[in-house]
Amino acid sequence: MQTLIINIKELLQVRETHIDKVSGAEMAILPSIKNAFLLIENDSIIDFGEMNNCTNFDNKKIIDAKGKIVLPTWCDSHTHLVYAGNREQEFVDRINGLSYEEIANRGGGILNSSKKLNETSEEEIYNQSKLRLEEIMQQGTGAVEIKSGYGLTVDGELKMLRVIKKLAQNYPITIKATFLGAHAFPLEYRENHAAYIDLIINEMLPQIAEEKLADYIDAFLETGYFSVEETERIMLAGKKYGLLAKIHVNQFTAINGIEACVKHNALSVDHLEIVTDEDIKVLKNSGTMPVALPSCSYFISIPYTPARRLISAGLPLALATDFNPGTTPSGNMNFVVATACIKMKMTPEEAINAATINGAYAMGISQTHGSITKGKKANFIITKPLNSFYEIPYLFTSNLIEKVFINGNCI
Repeated sequence: MQTLIINIKELLQVRETHIDKVSGAEMAILPSIKNAFLLIENDSIIDFGEMNNCTNFDNKKIIDAKGKIVLPTWCDSHTHLVYAGNREQEFVDRINGLSYEEIANRGGGILNSSKKLNETSEEEIYNQSKLRLEEIMQQGTGAVEIKSGYGLTVDGELKMLRVIKKLAQNYPITIKATFLGAHAFPLEYRENHAAYIDLIINEMLPQIAEEKLADYIDAFLETGYFSVEETERIMLAGKKYGLLAKIHVNQFTAINGIEACVKHNALSVDHLEIVTDEDIKVLKNSGTMPVALPSCSYFISIPYTPARRLISAGLPLALATDFNPGTTPSGNMNFVVATACIKMKMTPEEAINAATINGAYAMGISQTHGSITKGKKANFIITKPLNSFYEIPYLFTSNLIEKVFINGNCI
């Protein structure tokens, strides 16, 4: 069955030929067609163009999108969506003046989530996580990366990754799994980092590879967490199992972590609230995608990724949610796009590029997702009637989505 969407006020992110990503000044260009149609068959885009070139309406399901914007679904390349419980007390602790580091030192933060996860059954974790996944799909996300990292034990990490695999099997949304055993050091390894890294490399990774539970490997490369040398060891171990790196880096401090990530051909470097001139230099001409997480900066009141510096230097930039129970309890990419415009001074064109085609690149799926291109997945959003797509970030608390299509089906 073919579905034809007609009278589209503006069809965004139209790419006649495939591109992997957009960088620098190109990020300000968002190709579109006004008064457009979009034709899909099964799970794929098969045609699009101006309405005056749309002549065959026979044997098709017709959707009239008069006054509405159509754009690709969001590609959220950085989340911790699978977790148990929440950390609302830490939210109040921060209001009362405690820093992220102080909360962590009191047994909060990642170790708090780890305790809850290891006390919770796999079935219950799945039931909690599927509700979050269903919510972000309704909010327009059509592809998502989900990390482990709250297990911090062999059984806990495997449990998380099996939940991610089950979600991928049961829902139409494209899900990429990232192994983040190197999220924090468990208390029993706080004074023996090498032993925990040995556990990751010698026990966790072989089982994860055997069960095909991960696409990528990650580490929290940060002062007080995993050093550059420790992260390099983890990246090298991941390579042996075919897992490219996607690394947390430069959230609070810059310790030459980005240079190490680029050296090891990391697919993305995520956070980058702190960026040095040297970081920008090493990212140039690399295949590594910088990823900003503005709703994390919003929620815990830390600096925002300096988008203007990165883009002015000719670099690409992706946007993602960082959906997690401690520092970003939201997977709403619409809010991320709005916050990038409001707080990072990205234009709506740049933000939408960052949240679609560049987000797809940051999770290794730009061949199939992230743009309106013939042959790509029929993943798109139909908005409510809008004056222009500028209203997507402008009306930042309004639900502007009328329909979401994933793999050609309205969800």
